[in-house]
Amino acid sequence: MLTKYAPIAFGLGIALGTFSIPAVGQNGSSVVAEIAGHKVSADELEEKEAGKLLQAKYKYYLAERDALDQYIDDQLLEMQAKKEGVTLDELFKRHISANVPEPTEDQLRFYYEGVQTDEPYEAARPHIVDTVHQLRTKKARDAYVAELRGEYAVVVELNQPSAHVEVGDAPRLGAESAPVQIIEFADYECPYCQQVNADLTRLREQFGNSVSVTYKDFPLPMHPLAARAAEAARCAGAQGKFWEFHDSLFETKRLQVSDLKEQARKLKLDTARFDQCLDSGEQAAAVKKDSKEGQRLGLQGTPSFFINGHFMSGAIGYMKLRDTVMQELGAVTTAKKQSVTLVPPKDASK
Repeated sequence: MLTKYAPIAFGLGIALGTFSIPAVGQNGSSVVAEIAGHKVSADELEEKEAGKLLQAKYKYYLAERDALDQYIDDQLLEMQAKKEGVTLDELFKRHISANVPEPTEDQLRFYYEGVQTDEPYEAARPHIVDTVHQLRTKKARDAYVAELRGEYAVVVELNQPSAHVEVGDAPRLGAESAPVQIIEFADYECPYCQQVNADLTRLREQFGNSVSVTYKDFPLPMHPLAARAAEAARCAGAQGKFWEFHDSLFETKRLQVSDLKEQARKLKLDTARFDQCLDSGEQAAAVKKDSKEGQRLGLQGTPSFFINGHFMSGAIGYMKLRDTVMQELGAVTTAKKQSVTLVPPKDASK
């Protein structure tokens, strides 16, 4: 049940590094091509072709992170087994199997009712018991490994791929000088965006002035109400209440034009000015500008995040966001320490 994985990602990096030493351009970026004497740097390629590269790099990052996490977990379990003087199987039984409760008959029947099957309960019961046991075992193992990660002070330094995002005049919560800058591309009709909005609020409550959040519109084609809702939020922003309107849209999920205008009244906006803004499409160009920026970056869904430029996408939970913020704060702290120049004290005798 406890498996070993070779450090694939580390070995691959070493192997690739042995082939050649890339040339370096004037800006310090490696040269990837030369056209009529013009040296094309990796940074230039990233900027011009971000839409083709970012998603591919992110998929590789996810695979690399999965391999790294498995490697770390296996190393921790082996270290702990050695520390306790037991085998891996004995460690598993002691700390994981012992914490897996057997399901009750009521729990099994409840699970059976939620499964689409023509089998009678008694015939399906052994499979249900096995499935529930596997789920609970995985949960117990994950909890134990998380505990070990804390005890052994594991720090993951593998970063998501990055890209430059034009912020422009996009709405921002927090200071432009905050050490962690989060840029979110979102869609008001997207259920995952609705869920993650509460996580972002919680994140700012936990980290305070260390984090800022910038919102960019990326209404998806399959969501017919999203673009107009984005315009409405910007119309509210023209009267200084973007974030109040933004939060209300994610909380109420009511996006019809009549709902948007009703929300403006609840926020005590100048309703005549708001209605004129929304009906005339005054903010449509601004929403489209954000969408084009997302398309340039190759975004394929929402929410999509750039945290200090590092890309991550999908149904990301609070823990993943928090861990990424902590990783970025750690990197900022390390950089500051490395930039400090120690000046020897003056000789008082002189």
